[in-house]
Amino acid sequence: MPQATVFAATIAGVEALPVEVQADVTSGLPGFGIVGLADTAVLEARDRVRSALRAAGFEFPNARVLVNLAPAPLRKHGTGFDLPIALAILTATRQIPAQLTAGSTAVGELALDGSVRSVAGTLAYALAAARSGHDLIGPGGALGAARAVDGLACHRLDALQELRTGFSSVPVPDHGSDAHYAEPDLADVAGHACARRVLEVAAAGGHNLLMVGPPGSGKTLLARRLPGVLPALDDAERLESALVHSVAGLNEAPVLAGQRPFRAPHHTCSVAGLAGGGSPPRPGEMSLAHNGVLFLDELAEFSPSALQTLRQPMEDGSLTLVRAEGRVRYPARFTLVGAMNPCPCGFLGDPDRSCTCADGIIKRYNARVGGPLMDRMDLVVRVDRIDPDLLLAAEPGESSSIVRQRVLVTREFAFARGGLSSGLSGAALLHACRLTGSTSRLFSETAKRNHFSGRAVTRVLRVARTLADMDAEKRVTAAHLAEAVGYRGWESR
Repeated sequence: MPQATVFAATIAGVEALPVEVQADVTSGLPGFGIVGLADTAVLEARDRVRSALRAAGFEFPNARVLVNLAPAPLRKHGTGFDLPIALAILTATRQIPAQLTAGSTAVGELALDGSVRSVAGTLAYALAAARSGHDLIGPGGALGAARAVDGLACHRLDALQELRTGFSSVPVPDHGSDAHYAEPDLADVAGHACARRVLEVAAAGGHNLLMVGPPGSGKTLLARRLPGVLPALDDAERLESALVHSVAGLNEAPVLAGQRPFRAPHHTCSVAGLAGGGSPPRPGEMSLAHNGVLFLDELAEFSPSALQTLRQPMEDGSLTLVRAEGRVRYPARFTLVGAMNPCPCGFLGDPDRSCTCADGIIKRYNARVGGPLMDRMDLVVRVDRIDPDLLLAAEPGESSSIVRQRVLVTREFAFARGGLSSGLSGAALLHACRLTGSTSRLFSETAKRNHFSGRAVTRVLRVARTLADMDAEKRVTAAHLAEAVGYRGWESR
């Protein structure tokens, strides 16, 4: 009884889980069935595989064909099963030798003419193959991401017709790991000395930032330059972030080249758009910003329900979606940067234009963000419009490369001390701050006077520790605490 097994995988969260594609070809009434908890895209492979095999010059068996996807309780998603199903049938009918696919994981979607197309999540499939000790079979256009996986052998297959001559390990195309991607430069920003300072503090310590100001004051301009002053991704971060982008079907080349992710969803973004979801589940904007920056422009215009989904990932660095079909965990460690107007008309506090909003409208507008989310913003800065003469002078400000170098020095000092302040809490944070008795008492009085929550106290200490790192000081002083408290001025309004 002709049978064959080819290895494949299915995406669950940002991980590819191994699957065995077992083909059984027996005599009887001709038919083609697929079992093993497959979704609609997998079931549609019956038509694609049949047409692709015939177009490639192979015979589709005039018999009963049954394909089992094991393990059966695991849900199977996507069109990446097309290629392994076709290979299993060809192997079972002795049209290709079993040795051709032995010890390999195959992934790819088939076109009706027999060509093999890329699918989302190639990097996840590559990691799954490496964990299983397998090679990877797939189209050449997708195998570039496999360069990030050490020790993985790849077999390029761009069309089923190539199976007649066999295939061998070939160098996969460079996926841009050595490429350079230009980022907006901080030198383009005129003025805004205070906002630039806060941007550097956020980059040095990994702190969340909120910029408040009238329309056109430069909030978005500043936010888009934060990735340019952050250090490049290290090897572990590259793989983590590229994996999320690969599963989402996005180009992972900039991330593999070390570029920090920058995500700026529109304020109409839904809860599922931010947190992830769908069927099958896919990562949302928070996960796509992993190890990078999540920029929410017009923060108060986002739906309150969407904004509140940010709270738990901001603390934990990950989020877990619980659905009827199971639990899916996504990484979501990002720096949140928000920008908003102080009121609906945008001119509250503007020295040149008067606000036309009633007090009740202003309160409802700010309440859309919510106290719990605001409590998690480490740095809040007012960004006002600058003098037009500064713009017309066209004198370049300090470049991103200069600021990035200071950020690198600060982070080196922080790591030598024990780690970035944004990752410290409790006794470890107090030990890192080394507050004197008088400084501790002064900060305690300030916290009581401003009604700081326990979280606010922790976050002020973290910012103060970063400010001390920037000054290469082993002890947090009263001046550092005063500046850190000043960045939470919204709580005393």
